[in-house]
Amino acid sequence: MNIDEISHVLIIGAGTMGQQIGFQCAISGYNVTLYDVESRYLDNAMKRIVLLSDSFKKHGRLTSEAAQAALERIRCTSDPADAARNADFVSESVPEDPELKARVFAQFDKLCPSHTIFTTNTSTLMPSMFAQATGRPDRFAAFHFHDIQVTQVVDIMPHPGTSPETVAIIQAFAERIGQIAILLQKENIGYVFNAMLTELLRAAQALASNAVASVEDIDRAWIGIMRTPSGPFGIMDSIGLDTVWKVTDYWARKRQDPQALTNAAFMKRYIDAGRLGMKTGQGFYRYPEPAFLKPGFLEGRIAPELSAEINLKAS
Repeated sequence: MNIDEISHVLIIGAGTMGQQIGFQCAISGYNVTLYDVESRYLDNAMKRIVLLSDSFKKHGRLTSEAAQAALERIRCTSDPADAARNADFVSESVPEDPELKARVFAQFDKLCPSHTIFTTNTSTLMPSMFAQATGRPDRFAAFHFHDIQVTQVVDIMPHPGTSPETVAIIQAFAERIGQIAILLQKENIGYVFNAMLTELLRAAQALASNAVASVEDIDRAWIGIMRTPSGPFGIMDSIGLDTVWKVTDYWARKRQDPQALTNAAFMKRYIDAGRLGMKTGQGFYRYPEPAFLKPGFLEGRIAPELSAEINLKAS
């Protein structure tokens, strides 16, 4: 298997990151199959991919012709055998549960061609946690994307059993789809950037869950000093609060960390209220015009929107 033999990419999981990875592969000339367990997830995914395409056109990153050609390279299916049939390269983005990921890879190992490279887009898990379940540990590694709308950086994290040839193919593939690859020399929870980001989000959650400061004031502190467009809670909204909660809850339970358990419970209030962030139009803020992007937010002239309401109901 070499990079020139890769023509068909299978995306397992049609959530936010599956959509973005699939679209990035499609605009780079690859045929893409987007798989999820139910057609309703796929229907929603394609609607969001069209919006992503419109955003790329609006910002001059794609012509109308190139965007349309990319959309035509993406097909959807909820049939795993159909999805796997021609796959040369797999990118998995199912929820952050190592047992679930192991089951999914074991299923697709039986369906994909023997040459297929398997990769996981996991945010915080290590590939060695489920490498054996893939049935092809030598052809498996973590290949992690961030938000393609704002960065081209990706992480490549092999586990001890990943072959050097597989690492080389993933590096070449990253280059073919216009990404800047950060190659880890050893497994590390959270890669490089996410390892740093996780500590920021954990600290922000702790400040809010312990009622040290409001969500808005915590974000104002970060934005005002670091001069970033959003703060940690705005970042969580963009990631998806369900994803943030799953990661927080998994490691809290695994480590039996009291503060992390408190953080997970704090996040769960928003999940239970159906406020999952940007993708649902409500999270810690309302979208598409969140308070932190409005004039006067930094100076405290914008009234609290959603976070205080959840906190009051929980108290």
